[in-house]
Amino acid sequence: MFENAISLSQIFTIPNILIYFLVINIITFFAMWIDKRRAIKGEWRTSEATLLTLVLLGGGVGGIAGMYIFRHKTKKLRFSVGFPAILIFEIIVIIYIIISLNK
Repeated sequence: MFENAISLSQIFTIPNILIYFLVINIITFFAMWIDKRRAIKGEWRTSEATLLTLVLLGGGVGGIAGMYIFRHKTKKLRFSVGFPAILIFEIIVIIYIIISLNK
């Protein structure tokens, strides 16, 4: 019954992990851009919780890039300190996962 089941080691390969982080960072970057555009136009905004969640899901690089390229949320401590802190944590997790997969 489980002969064709996919194991976690087949899913969590280094290429798949890198693809995931690339995609989540692109999404986060564009979320920052969209929120900045909406702020300028006075339209409905993306919640801060959503932006922080995207960064927590692995979008640290995209969030920081979007924050400084679009000059968006740079004066808010939650973002200017939180995004880099989360990114450092992400890097540590990525290194741990890569080392664990190569054992």
